[in-house]
Amino acid sequence: MTAIRQEDLIQSIADALQFISIYHPLDFVAAMKAAYDREESPAAKDALAQILINSRLCAEGKRPLCQDTGMVVAFLKVGMDLRWEGSLSLEAMVNEGVRRAYTHPDNPLRASVLADPAGARRNTKDNTPAVIHTELVPGDKLEVTLAAKGGGSENKAHFTVLNPSDSIVDWVLETLPEMGAGWCPPGILGIGIGGTPEKALLLAKEALMAPIDIQALRERGPSNRIEELRLELMDKVNALGIGAQGLGGLTTVLDVKILDYPTHAASLPVGLIPNCAATRHIHFTLDGSGPASFTPPPLSAWPTVAWDGPASSRRVNLDTLTKADTAAWRAGEQLLLSGRLLTGRDAAHKKLADLVARGEPLPVDFHNRFIYYVGPVDAVRDEAVGPAGPTTATRMDKFTDLMLGEQVGLLGMVGKSERGPQAIASLKAHGGVYCIAVGGAAYLVSKAIRAARVLAFPELGMEAVYEFIVADMPVTVAVDSRGESLHESGPREWRMKIDKIPLARH
Repeated sequence: MTAIRQEDLIQSIADALQFISIYHPLDFVAAMKAAYDREESPAAKDALAQILINSRLCAEGKRPLCQDTGMVVAFLKVGMDLRWEGSLSLEAMVNEGVRRAYTHPDNPLRASVLADPAGARRNTKDNTPAVIHTELVPGDKLEVTLAAKGGGSENKAHFTVLNPSDSIVDWVLETLPEMGAGWCPPGILGIGIGGTPEKALLLAKEALMAPIDIQALRERGPSNRIEELRLELMDKVNALGIGAQGLGGLTTVLDVKILDYPTHAASLPVGLIPNCAATRHIHFTLDGSGPASFTPPPLSAWPTVAWDGPASSRRVNLDTLTKADTAAWRAGEQLLLSGRLLTGRDAAHKKLADLVARGEPLPVDFHNRFIYYVGPVDAVRDEAVGPAGPTTATRMDKFTDLMLGEQVGLLGMVGKSERGPQAIASLKAHGGVYCIAVGGAAYLVSKAIRAARVLAFPELGMEAVYEFIVADMPVTVAVDSRGESLHESGPREWRMKIDKIPLARH
């Protein structure tokens, strides 16, 4: 009878999570390079280049692919004939592995998990607990599949119960545009069909753990209805023209994964969950011979990508910037930011709003400044800051009018994804601008940050207000002072273009 040692599982979990924080699966790298090669949208091609360069930099520097190092999801298949050597519960073993991974001194991962979610929302400091799904199966081995899912993609999960005669394809095509770009496309769509509501969503999550193989499927042809659905959705979703980072382009998804389960005759439950440009998952098996080992891919596995964005970008000095300067910027223009850049996310914005409501002074002067929506990874060695990619800007939409108004006085913001109608109207009314950095290029972005210090709300940890000193930080104007939005014009333009391009090209 196989005996699995407690320490072997704990260390395997820890090592696996460190591994996937640094290395993209190579099937994902290959699919991204193929998307880059065929992309015809300049804005989307630039975003794909940054993601691929970031991926290689992380493999070289052994640092996280994204500042959001995710919430851990574990799928465990436990052989009924194995036994355990140790005193901890299975859940405790997994969580100890998570704790070790996220507090590793050489590569600390951002702790994003909050306890008391409907109340105080206190950070657990070590990213525990994980979400664990356990299945007892025949045999004497332990199969483990781990994922680290970021909040941007998880927040775009959708569920519905269709009528049995309804079209799953139509529902997905209606849902995708509503998801915006907060899930950092291009990525992978996981779809679960059948069972009960919770089963459909679990199937969608589990579907994301499989390798990318849509091109191999296309070449051999579908052999069942699920494979037909995968191909149909792949083509029709990409024909929406949403593109990388929602900027418009040929590739919105790299693959569509579907799992199904028998369901009630009156029901058609469907769950949809995307994987982002920081796709992180891994599978390993323990057979009692010791912990799992993970071999880094050779750097030659990463393609060489030319990124010419900086050469054609407008250089901007944040320290002397005025509203007259930003009024000349246009949606789609690429910028290189240098100077002092403030940061702040949801929790900091809420604190600032409360101070204004009480008539109390703000701890930082925001007048004529830019704020970056970011929660960085802790720095190591000689870093000014760890990976520091943007967070989803729409979460700050309700604070936009306050932040741009006379009491606070911002000139603009940097984040990722689109802004909603309320925020766009506020930007237009105040002459503000909104820029985007590339989600999925966090380590690349952090290379532009020369210094960092906390100015306010240190108790918020990674959500504190920092001041970064940046040099040539690459961003794109997404909403200009006239209220023109690249996330509206880009997909619209490319949807029209794709109508004239044969489907085989995307």
